[in-house]
Amino acid sequence: MMKTKYLPVALLLTLHHPAPAQNAPAGQAPPTSKSEAKPSTSISAFTQGMKKYEGYFPFYYDEKTGKIFLEVDKFNQEFLYFSSLTEGVGMGGPEKGQASSSIVKFVRMGPKVMLLAPNYNYRAVTKNVDEQKSVASAFAKSVIWGFTAAATEGDKALVDFTPFLVRDSQKIGDRLGARSFAGLRGAPAPAASAAPYRFDESRSAVLLENTKNFSKNTEFEAMVTFTGGATAGGRGFGGGSEIAPDPNSITVNMHQSLVELPDNNYKPRKFDPRSGMNMFSYMDFSAPMTEPELVRFSRRHRLEKKNPRAAMSEPVKPIMYYVDRGAPEKIKKALIEGGSWWNQAFEAAGYKNAFQIQELPVGADPMDIRYNVVNWVDRAGNPRAFSYGSSYIDPRTGEIMKGVVTLGSDRHRQDYLIAEGLLQPYGGKGNTDKMEQLALARIRQLSAHEIGHTLGFFHNFAASPKGRTSVMDYPFPRFSLKADGTVDVSDAYDAGIGSWDKRAVVWGYQDFPKGTDEDAGLEKIMQETLKQGHLFIPDIGGYTHPTSHQWDDGENAITQLTKLMTVRRHVLDNFSEKAIREQAPMATLEEVLVPIYLLHRYQIEATAKSLGGLYFSPAVKGDGQVPTKMVAPAEQWRAFDALLTTITPDALALPEKLIQMIPPRPSGYTNSSELFSRHTGPTFDPIATAEAAAGETIASILNPERAARLIEYQARDSQQPGFMPVVDKLLTATWKAPLPAGYKGELHTMVNNVTLKNLLELAADTKASESARGQALLKVQELQQWMAGKMPTAEARQKANLAFGLAQIAKFNEDPNKFLPVPGLEMPPGAPIGMPALDFLGDDIVY
Repeated sequence: MMKTKYLPVALLLTLHHPAPAQNAPAGQAPPTSKSEAKPSTSISAFTQGMKKYEGYFPFYYDEKTGKIFLEVDKFNQEFLYFSSLTEGVGMGGPEKGQASSSIVKFVRMGPKVMLLAPNYNYRAVTKNVDEQKSVASAFAKSVIWGFTAAATEGDKALVDFTPFLVRDSQKIGDRLGARSFAGLRGAPAPAASAAPYRFDESRSAVLLENTKNFSKNTEFEAMVTFTGGATAGGRGFGGGSEIAPDPNSITVNMHQSLVELPDNNYKPRKFDPRSGMNMFSYMDFSAPMTEPELVRFSRRHRLEKKNPRAAMSEPVKPIMYYVDRGAPEKIKKALIEGGSWWNQAFEAAGYKNAFQIQELPVGADPMDIRYNVVNWVDRAGNPRAFSYGSSYIDPRTGEIMKGVVTLGSDRHRQDYLIAEGLLQPYGGKGNTDKMEQLALARIRQLSAHEIGHTLGFFHNFAASPKGRTSVMDYPFPRFSLKADGTVDVSDAYDAGIGSWDKRAVVWGYQDFPKGTDEDAGLEKIMQETLKQGHLFIPDIGGYTHPTSHQWDDGENAITQLTKLMTVRRHVLDNFSEKAIREQAPMATLEEVLVPIYLLHRYQIEATAKSLGGLYFSPAVKGDGQVPTKMVAPAEQWRAFDALLTTITPDALALPEKLIQMIPPRPSGYTNSSELFSRHTGPTFDPIATAEAAAGETIASILNPERAARLIEYQARDSQQPGFMPVVDKLLTATWKAPLPAGYKGELHTMVNNVTLKNLLELAADTKASESARGQALLKVQELQQWMAGKMPTAEARQKANLAFGLAQIAKFNEDPNKFLPVPGLEMPPGAPIGMPALDFLGDDIVY
């Protein structure tokens, strides 16, 4: 069994200029209160008439002043300090469930009491006290707060805890300015000089009804108000009254907990990059030369079998999760159903009823650290509805003490929108039940996914080629064309835990009998996982690994792109007013059209990874995995050909009858980032719509990192495609191909321009490899010569296209290092997570 390594860190308590217990406004004397009584005053005398709350840290409430006085009866004894937001502010900013945690302890220095956080990132895990002191003296600790004892009694001290509780414990004040929301999809543009918000003590107070005491945890809550923000026009952060009735006064509740640390019986499990578990680490400066200083463990809950030798055993204590009572009934039911899938994985590890999920009991506080919770959060102005799962751990060991899932309440609406476009339900019989079932199926999968993060698991984006083997993948809805031409969405999402998830739980949570060599047992589990053909590739897959991608589907990305383009074309050719509700403005057809026209956007990214791609694995020495392998040349060219089919005029064109159906936006229906950009003013622009889609394909092919890999791989293997042959074929299919007539000719012209723009951008990119820039430059020069030779015989439309291209090249030639092409049109956001980086695991972004 692995040795538990979390000996206390020795601390040097030479503290300078500790924080005062309370800061008075400039020019005013500190307020007088009982807290200024001499420390020799007894606690019993000082608290006479106050209500006492017994528990982990006893405290008193003074009804006359609204103050909380904490009885510190445990000095130099570490505990967990947990701070969280009970309420959010909307807009995808600070929101319910946001939290932080750290180990702290009270230390006494004369009349002062300090709340001190030792530095657990750097340790000396040894019994040598001098070595511990040496490490502790090398790194800073933090004094979180300073108090002056109001009364003492033996080894106890009473402190006015109110200023500590009634403050911006989550440090959200700086984020309440409008500028901090500028990056959020749907957020109004910030003012040029966005004013900050400041904590207002006069409008803040302790919330006694949510302030409680228990034997192992003491819970406090306060109502905290921030004032300020822009005053002109009465609008504050994020755009005003949709967030708060008075946008210059933002009030939220903040929760703080003092919690007894777990006992020393938790058994840390080593970290393995093949396991799918997230890492917890620290530096151990006492490690011998034969061992690394960075110690790595896995983040996980404590779970033990009642009978470790039994093939199936109930746990000593199950992992319990609770779903927000405020979620709509159908959603709540789906969240519980999806979350319960994890019990299938724990059964595979030999546990009976080890994972349980239910509705939060009436009166239970979701901020209480004893509860793992799934929060359902409403937001304004951010329809992408991102979600995340956070795990708050014991900083000594990596043991997960509380899992917090935050789900955006509009998440299911994105899938409903896709279903409207696929099924065209508003006419005839209708398919609204099918759309609802699809959306609820997504909620089940989402619940399982985010809970998985709070169980310690990372994304596995290499799961889809093996057939939905992990809920920790980002799934794309699966659908197909039936013989009658309708779209079948009955199998859009999975209905249970995946086989990879089971293997991950077996490795992460298997309880080995006493006397077992745990390292050997874990490796045996891992070898069986590899034998089953499972591969774990998280976000590090980047733009490289052909089978690791988010929001894709199918065994082979290239084959799936071809299938998806067939479905997309069929739906677009039959797109009609049946996609919108009765009495809906015809202009709203565009809202449903966006996800259908861009149905292939993520499959483009996935397919592009085969071009200049690299198969790789998180191989460790001796495990038999192949560390790296180039993609076969034929497969790369197949990917290239599939990508080219997405930028042909036939693929990009919309039916004329559909274009005529979409008028400018009417009153009450403003433009937003959810719609296509346009060059035509208020009218729908089918050329700009196509530009956004084509730009994704061309940018993928001419990606600087891909160009560098294509060059490198051909240098190592002459059979590899290489970068210049790829560019040659791209230019042959675009600039050098005949220009069709009419609308499709304009689409072809647009693709030509986007291709040249991306090629020039690569040649000018100082961050790209010089070889890639050089080869791109050569192709630009060759294209320039071809254009010049073509000009005399070109017809008018092509001549205009050539003239523009030659002008762009001339501008580039003036100074390639300073050339900045006009940015291309971007696609509207697509993934049902607003910004592509808001899926969290603890403090780590794991999108």
